Amino acid sequence: MRIIALGTLRDFWKKHPQAEIPLRSWYALASRADWRRPSGIKADYASASFMAGNRVVFNIKGNDYRLVVAVHYDRGMMYVRFVGKHREYDRIDAVDI
Repeated sequence: MRIIALGTLRDFWKKHPQAEIPLRSWYALASRADWRRPSGIKADYASASFMAGNRVVFNIKGNDYRLVVAVHYDRGMMYVRFVGKHREYDRIDAVDI
């Protein structure tokens, strides 16, 4: 998968250094993956949650952080829409971001 935008993840882990290794691990796996349907993601990330608008929510670092991406399965692309602490995630609408 092509991940847009690594810079968003990098900016986050600069502010939250404990998130760097888990986010880099997620990025490494996701960028090598060929997820053409939700079942492919689920096979690699059993805790991933699927929402309307092809949004996928990943729990990062034991659910300390949440990562929301918009997936374009047909193009093999994921767009980072949100990365934040769990309590910040609770204040957003993951479908509309």
